[in-house]
Amino acid sequence: CFKCGNDYDKSFDVIMKNRTYTFDSFECAISELAPKCKHCGCTIIGHGVENDGVIYCCANCAAVEGETKLNDRV
Repeated sequence: CFKCGNDYDKSFDVIMKNRTYTFDSFECAISELAPKCKHCGCTIIGHGVENDGVIYCCANCAAVEGETKLNDRV
């Protein structure tokens, strides 16, 4: 596993930005590859919200950072 080093017979590969990663669990894959919210730092497992290449977990975090264009629902 790219993240934890475990050698597991049910590992899987994820290709992201033309790079291949091998993981033993979704937990390791998410921990390594999922984006982090610019404001609170949480791992964004869902869609999140994004503007100009900056991603947040929700519109509230974006608003705290001064972003006014993003909504959780439209």
